Amino acid sequence: MSAQSLAEVEAALADRWPESQLDPSLDRITDLLHVLGDPQGAVPVILVAGTNGKTSTARMIDSLLRSFGLRVGRYTSPHLESVTERICLGGDPMTDERFVAAYHEIAPYLHLVDARHPHPLSYFETLTAMAYAVFADAPVDVAVVEVGMGGTWDATNVADAQVAVVTPVGLDHQAYLGDTVAEIAEEKAGIIVAGCVAVLAQQTLEAAEVLLTRVAEVGATVAREGIEFGVVSRSLAVGGQVIDLKGLGGEYHSVHLTLLGAHQAHNAAVALAAVEAFLGGGHETLDLDLVRTGFAAATSPARLEVVRSGPTVLVDAAHNPDGARVLAAALAEDYSFDRLVGVVGILADKDARGVLEALEPVLDQVVVTRSSSPRALDPDDLAAVAVSIFGADRVSVAPRLADAIDEAIGRAEEDGAFSGSGVLVTGSVVTAGEARTLLVRGKG
Repeated sequence: MSAQSLAEVEAALADRWPESQLDPSLDRITDLLHVLGDPQGAVPVILVAGTNGKTSTARMIDSLLRSFGLRVGRYTSPHLESVTERICLGGDPMTDERFVAAYHEIAPYLHLVDARHPHPLSYFETLTAMAYAVFADAPVDVAVVEVGMGGTWDATNVADAQVAVVTPVGLDHQAYLGDTVAEIAEEKAGIIVAGCVAVLAQQTLEAAEVLLTRVAEVGATVAREGIEFGVVSRSLAVGGQVIDLKGLGGEYHSVHLTLLGAHQAHNAAVALAAVEAFLGGGHETLDLDLVRTGFAAATSPARLEVVRSGPTVLVDAAHNPDGARVLAAALAEDYSFDRLVGVVGILADKDARGVLEALEPVLDQVVVTRSSSPRALDPDDLAAVAVSIFGADRVSVAPRLADAIDEAIGRAEEDGAFSGSGVLVTGSVVTAGEARTLLVRGKG
């Protein structure tokens, strides 16, 4: 199958209702999946919702399950570089050929379902149906599925989760999910259903109250970070960090994690609890060697990822204030740069001021730019916000991302600070993905 065929499928998907918009209904996706034979019920599902940390947690769950010999399907969003990344089998993204074939298998039914509803199937709904169909056809032993937006009305929530994971809940997508953490938590809580195990990361009090109320209402079993499981200790190590974890079934010592930051240690604790709950209800300690193998193999691209050295260039997909604060804390703890220059491109519907305020303490200078997304905030508008936070002498503008990265590298090397300098590219998943394409793939 030619690369052009994938481009044609991407164009067909792009013509659909964008995933950045939400029409709160499961009617369309339910209708489509019913026509396809309800593949979402063919394999057990672990759903992962939350505001930040979903993708990293889902990837760790996937890696752990595969270390125990299971065939795993993983569905995450959004993608960094290619839409094929969203649907993975055995840890690997679908090939272009298989992705195109999966689309063509459901394509005849899309317009049929479109005609039955006031709104056509969206981009995200179509991809979600493809994922569930692929997982049923493979077949996989378990599907690890990241929720797109919210929970209750998210297309992924057509499957009843055997394990429902909720990572930390914060403010994001307020236009669709609500203006308070409690309102957003109520949407996220929709993935918790009767009979499932709800694995809850550490939450604010208002989010925890909502989530625990849902657990009680539906009769789910709960596992809470900091009570039933959690991080015992962590220390920096060559190539990552070493963590000791308290799991649902016992303790796991000297686990090497290649991902940096305290937040990733907490994501690992959540992932381990989810796997314990899935494999045996959390009543027995898992094989330590297999747990170590799973975590050692876990990766999460564009999550505090080093993509170049001399100077060090890091890429991170933080796109909201909570994510930026976690990123800043990890940088302060895990790195000691003499000079750190930020390249920041943010989407117009995000809290740009909140993101920049969180990053200001760790950035010496910032180059504002934009990604190719039509939702990207204009660099001049972003610069105005940045100047009010950093001051004019610490802010510059480079509308093209490639130029912004080049300028940031040059600034990082000023005054002989080569050995202790760094560049951070962040602000959105699109910005991070395009930076990886430029720096890792070498596609200028």
